[in-house]
Amino acid sequence: MKNESLKKEILKKCQELHIPLVGFAPVSRWKNPPEELPNRFDDWIPEEFWPQSIYPEAKTVIVIGLPVSLPIVETAPSIYYHELYNTVNRALDYKAYEISNFLTFKGYPSIYLPRDAYGDVDVLIEKPFAFFSHKHAAYLAGLGSFGQNNVILTPEYGPRVRFTSIFTTAEIEGDPIKNNDLCTKCLACVKECPVNAIKEEGDFPPLVDKISCAQRSKKLRKEYRSPCGICIKVCPVGEDRKIFNRENTAIYKEGQTPEKYKKAWEHVKNYGSKK
Repeated sequence: MKNESLKKEILKKCQELHIPLVGFAPVSRWKNPPEELPNRFDDWIPEEFWPQSIYPEAKTVIVIGLPVSLPIVETAPSIYYHELYNTVNRALDYKAYEISNFLTFKGYPSIYLPRDAYGDVDVLIEKPFAFFSHKHAAYLAGLGSFGQNNVILTPEYGPRVRFTSIFTTAEIEGDPIKNNDLCTKCLACVKECPVNAIKEEGDFPPLVDKISCAQRSKKLRKEYRSPCGICIKVCPVGEDRKIFNRENTAIYKEGQTPEKYKKAWEHVKNYGSKK
């Protein structure tokens, strides 16, 4: 077993940092995708986006995930979700930095990657890709499967989770791949997308219109209420729905929202941003 004791130390460190989702993937999984992966792709990740292409010494990718609270996401787009999104991103960067230093000090040179690796939304409109995909890393680390909206669904939080990655020179046993597809194909994300960016059919994962998505984000950013959040709000997957008593996703449909939620969401949306 490769570095079993080190893996336990990392998991303990993540527990101390209050990180609920942690996964390990050897870099070989980018070159040779495991047979048991829950989804099959028409096109695989280009080699230039592999971790070993970015940090040649990398042997293992450690993926960490933090949830975005469902009742806050329900107000999206809003200043509330805007601030939550930024807070979770900052927390991910901090925690990943801590873990990479922890490993480096133990004699395993490691580096963290920022959660959002782009300068501005205008950059995404021109070139809608980052230099590394955390969602594919989470997928290869056994943390979930792809949904219709081209994001990772997890058993714990559905798509309401943010990820980042640590590249380490330590050789650590990869986590088992969960081979069940979590997406229910309810198509709620397709139907509710305000810019019709999510496709119902086609290659897998369905190619989301990233330009339309980024243009909406640019508009919302000017209003201080980006990102959009609609597709992750309406997704029925995730144990967090039970925790927050939100198993009935009909509450997001026009005319079916209970008055107490409608008033609460409208109150949040009416303040702090240019609605």
